[in-house]
Amino acid sequence: MTHEIVVIPGDGIGQEVTPAAVEVLEATDVDLEFVEAEAGDAVQEATGEALPQETYDLAAEAEATLFGAVGETAADVILPLRDAVDSFVNVRPAKAYPGVDAVRPETDMVFLRENTEGVYAGHEDRLTDDVSTLTRVVTESASRELAEFACEYVAGDDHDGVTIAHKANVMRETDGLFRDTVVDVADDNGVETDEVLMDAFATRVCLDPTQFDVVVCPNLAGDVLSDLAAGLVGGLGLLPSANIGHERALFEPVHGSAPDIAGEGISNPAATIISAAMLLEYLGYDDQAAAIHTAVEETLEDGPRTPDLGGDAATEDVTEAVIDRL
Repeated sequence: MTHEIVVIPGDGIGQEVTPAAVEVLEATDVDLEFVEAEAGDAVQEATGEALPQETYDLAAEAEATLFGAVGETAADVILPLRDAVDSFVNVRPAKAYPGVDAVRPETDMVFLRENTEGVYAGHEDRLTDDVSTLTRVVTESASRELAEFACEYVAGDDHDGVTIAHKANVMRETDGLFRDTVVDVADDNGVETDEVLMDAFATRVCLDPTQFDVVVCPNLAGDVLSDLAAGLVGGLGLLPSANIGHERALFEPVHGSAPDIAGEGISNPAATIISAAMLLEYLGYDDQAAAIHTAVEETLEDGPRTPDLGGDAATEDVTEAVIDRL
């Protein structure tokens, strides 16, 4: 069976790490057909729109999309693309790898982030020159859908339950609804839960990341706290992510377009390659995905490594090393 994968490199290092991930996917025995599409700053400068309708439509129709990174137009690209695949959860693993100089090498957790609402729902207004507002949206239905995914995620695996990170002590109606809904769904499914205020989480995860395994968060909290975890494992160049919808999904590294090193050929492709492995898992190719994970881990441990990890290798060198191990 042939699977059509939309590939959107975007801007900056997205133009380097996305082709690297495609090369790795092509080295597997999975029958994939790649369709490249455009989005980002350069496209907006050339056409007046950061996300052409054609690109949106391709993502909305394909089984899966592999996305790189964009610059200033990120909100105009990634949020609509997540909408295109009907994504309701953003899965962000944060794991330290052997051989990488990590602040907390014992870190191994996964963030399950609500992906449709919160402060990212886009309801902002400028009322006067002095006053602007932002409406935070939390619904029981979206919170329930995330919670049901979380229960399925931890079922039958080596997980003790989920941690709910929230700020319900202050945002009583919105985060209160989120927390209560997740707890109710978890109770119905026999999944254990514990809770932590998101600001307390930021301290506790730095002191002892082993106390957290699967963390369920509202949208903004998941974005910020997973980036914090990236600092514990060696940087954003190591964090992949998956935006899961009901019938399709979008996979992307957590890092941005890194214009300071774009074009130098030294960007770290690990996060994008691991995102590509998550894409294969989504399509049901667990063995091939596991092989990529192993190849990336061995490459990170033994080298070559890009400068962000203390090495001097080029993106191409790391990509070839992963493929050789496959």
